[in-house]
Amino acid sequence: MRLARIGAEPERWALVEADGLVEISETLRELIAGAAPTATGRRLDPAHTTLLAPVSEQCRGVFCTGINYVAHQQESAEAFAATVPPHPIIFFKTVSALCGPHDELPLDRSVSAEFDWEGEVGVVIGTGGRDIPVESALEHVFAYTVVNDITARDVQRRHQQWHLGKNVDASTPVGPWLVTADEFAGRALPADTVVELRVNGVTKQRAVTADMIFDIATQISVISSTTALLPGDVISTGTPAGVGFTRTPPEFLAAGDVVETEVAGVGLLRNVVRAGAATTAATTAATATSPAERAPAGRAPAEPAPAPAAAAPAGAGSVSSDRRVSA
Repeated sequence: MRLARIGAEPERWALVEADGLVEISETLRELIAGAAPTATGRRLDPAHTTLLAPVSEQCRGVFCTGINYVAHQQESAEAFAATVPPHPIIFFKTVSALCGPHDELPLDRSVSAEFDWEGEVGVVIGTGGRDIPVESALEHVFAYTVVNDITARDVQRRHQQWHLGKNVDASTPVGPWLVTADEFAGRALPADTVVELRVNGVTKQRAVTADMIFDIATQISVISSTTALLPGDVISTGTPAGVGFTRTPPEFLAAGDVVETEVAGVGLLRNVVRAGAATTAATTAATATSPAERAPAGRAPAEPAPAPAAAAPAGAGSVSSDRRVSA
C-alpha cells in the first residue's frame, strides 16, 4: 500500500494507485493503529495535487544516522570520522526542517554557501517501544519513504556539532509517499535496494542498502535503547558516498539545480533549488496541513499547481543536463 499526504485540515491522506490518488478518511495514526483505509469517493489527479511530507500531525521530527556507509566514512574521514564508527551516530532533525517531495528548496546563501545533498532511506515507525531487540525490530516498521538530508556544511563545521547544519528551515524533502512494510518480504527492504541521488541528471550517489554499516533493525534498537519510539516517528538511515564537500573541487547546490533522490521500489523526490531565505511563511508552508495555511499571508489559497514530472513513480527518467554543480 502506498500512502500520500495530500494536506487539508484536518490531516488528509490518499491511496496511491496506478490511475491516480484515492482520498481516504483515516489519519496516519489511525492507519498505523490498524484501521483499514476507507475511500471517501473523491479521486485526485496527481498532476494537480500538491503532496506534503508524508508524516503525521504528531511527528516529533526525524532521528538520523550519520556516517552509515563504509565508502561515505572513507570519503569523510578527514572531516568527521577517521574510522568506521563502532556505534551508530544519531542526531535529530526538527519538523520545521522538512518539506514536500516536489517543493522548491529555499537555500539561503546568507545562512550557508555550502548546501550539500544526502540521499537516504526513510523509515516510519508503526508499533512504538523502548529497548526494542534487533531480532524483532523490523516488526516495528510501518513504512518506508525517501529523504534528502540536505546539510549546510560550513555551518556544520563552524559549530563542531551537527544540529544547526542539519536543521535549516524547509530544507529536507521527504516523500513522495509511504510504502508500507508489508509489501516487502520480512518487512525489510531487499538488500540490493538502490539508493541514488542525481543533480541536473548527473548521478552523484549510488549504493545499495546492504552497504550500510548498521542495518535498519540495529538503528531502531539503538535509538530505542534510550528514547522510546512512538508510532509515526521517522528514522533517516544514513547516506552513501558521493556527497559534494568531499569532491575535488568541492561541489554544492546552487539556484536552479534540479535534485532527484530515489530509492528503488519506494519513490522519487524531485526538488529545484531557488535562492532566498525560507521566510516564516515558507517555513509554515513546509509543515502546513491545509491550502489556507500554505497560502502567503493575506492571499487566498490558489488552485494546486501542477506537480513536476518527477511525481511519476520511481524509475521515471531524470533530467538530462550535466552541468557541474558549483558553490
